[in-house]
Amino acid sequence: MQLDIDRLIAYFGGVNALADALKQYDPNHAASTAAIYKWRTRGSMPLTQLQKLGELAKYQGKSLDLNAFIKQQSESERPTMNTSNRVIIFDTTLRDGEQSPGAAMTKEEKIRVARQLEKLGVDVIEAGFAAASEGDWAAVNEIAKTIKNSTVCSLCRAVERDIRRAGEALAPAEKRRIHTFIATSPIHMQHKLKMQPEQVIQAAVKAVQIAKEYTDDVEFSCEDALRSDIDFLAKICGKVIEAGATTINIPDTVGYSIPHKTEAFFRELIAKTPNGDKVIWSAHCHNDLGLAVANSLAALQGGARQVECTINGLGERAGNASLEEITMALKVRHDVFGLETGIDTAQIVPASKLVSTITGYPVQPNKAVVGANAFSHESGIHQDGVLKHRETYEIMSAESVGWANNRLTLGKLSGRNAFKTKLQELGIELDSEEALNAAFARFKELADKKREIFDEDLHALVSDEMSNLTQDDYKFVSQHIITETGELPRAHIVFNVKGVENHAESTGSGPVDAIFKAIESVAKSGSELQIYSVNAVTEGTESQGETTVRLKKDNKVVNGQGADTDILVATTKAYLSALSKLSNHVEKIKAQGSSI
Repeated sequence: MQLDIDRLIAYFGGVNALADALKQYDPNHAASTAAIYKWRTRGSMPLTQLQKLGELAKYQGKSLDLNAFIKQQSESERPTMNTSNRVIIFDTTLRDGEQSPGAAMTKEEKIRVARQLEKLGVDVIEAGFAAASEGDWAAVNEIAKTIKNSTVCSLCRAVERDIRRAGEALAPAEKRRIHTFIATSPIHMQHKLKMQPEQVIQAAVKAVQIAKEYTDDVEFSCEDALRSDIDFLAKICGKVIEAGATTINIPDTVGYSIPHKTEAFFRELIAKTPNGDKVIWSAHCHNDLGLAVANSLAALQGGARQVECTINGLGERAGNASLEEITMALKVRHDVFGLETGIDTAQIVPASKLVSTITGYPVQPNKAVVGANAFSHESGIHQDGVLKHRETYEIMSAESVGWANNRLTLGKLSGRNAFKTKLQELGIELDSEEALNAAFARFKELADKKREIFDEDLHALVSDEMSNLTQDDYKFVSQHIITETGELPRAHIVFNVKGVENHAESTGSGPVDAIFKAIESVAKSGSELQIYSVNAVTEGTESQGETTVRLKKDNKVVNGQGADTDILVATTKAYLSALSKLSNHVEKIKAQGSSI
């Protein structure tokens, strides 16, 4: 038998909260944050520290029963979760989140996000849909080789080819899961699958049996479950449990449900399903009515012990349940839910900013937990209250979710090795000396312009530089913009198209319009500009500007990003980046029903 160190640390609020509590209780002999991370990595801790946790719990007015934290089963077995207080966080940013229009990531970008998700403490990382394309397979396979602590998962239809491709891609993973699904609602079975209910059950059972050839950890999803007949669901779920499924996911695929209905649905389904107490039940909620987080929490109250979510609530249509909101709701309202996660909440903001930078989807300022205004107070009464006692108007601290912990301890005198080490700490590994040298040169250039460098600056800088080093058809060289009150702005842009230098010039209603018209005078892409957005990467007037350009041509939608302290340079880079993606004719295969 062995202590579940993850759960034990989570009982005290996570790594940072435990380190702070130990420092307050015994400042001369407190364990550091790094030491606590090592306990979690090793899965063990010194006996003296274990005794100290007992003393700390007593000091905090808690009762610490270590028997509650003992693992009773072997690593390969899955515990009964309906009565457990541990919630599995299943992140699908790299799969469902990537289905947001224009949010597709490169393999290298996916690996950066996966590393941050692992640092965040995510239990399961859904790395992609391995059977969708060769590129998706390669990304899942590389993440499976890279990630050590989190379970790596691939989605697949209940189709033998899909399942075997997923199993092959996941083979290098230390911990792997195959996630297979089939639609179960009458409307989907009749109109999409054109299958009878018994045929759907047979396909589901066969899919789970094939998946078991590759791993003992198999998740089965009933697509459009919340609009399915509950008796049919109980039947198909019972059959796949018998076949060996260890997790059953009940998705609200179209965002149709409301919280009290969701809770009741889960309670009834779990009770009706044969051997329903032998598996982990999961919720995957979409946000079409703005209720994804509320429905996910309701599912937990109904017996689910896994939630499927994304960073920043990213996802197609209105998005998915937001990881940061679910995690902090469970932490702040522990009195209501009594549930724990293994999330290191201080990594939430870094994860949010990384995903925003890579996908080009800015976070709205009033977004809960990770928005720029989440901890700002405009009202004088609120400001006065917070200054006197933070908890008068703040239910969590900004530091607890990772705000104000993102300053880089490097400057313009820092060397190449220190720069490389810092990149590795951020989960950024450049695969060539050329890439490292180019990024380091950009860092030195930025350090001359800015007094303070932040982690987000590095992520934006590397994303921008990697775009320049890839085989993009369109590459920025230089520009000259003239703007004067009362005169039409004029842009002169120099850029390469497949290695050929082009000079383009145009006027426009504003400098941005002039830039776009100048580029299009050469590119003649015939695309439609859907979105142009500008975001400050960090605070202050010296901040890099990060721009996103979304272009649409025919049925293809792409996002281009650019970053620079000169916002007009960033704008040009973003437009050229988008044009490069449009000119890449490799289409991402959208597999049947892959939104779940």
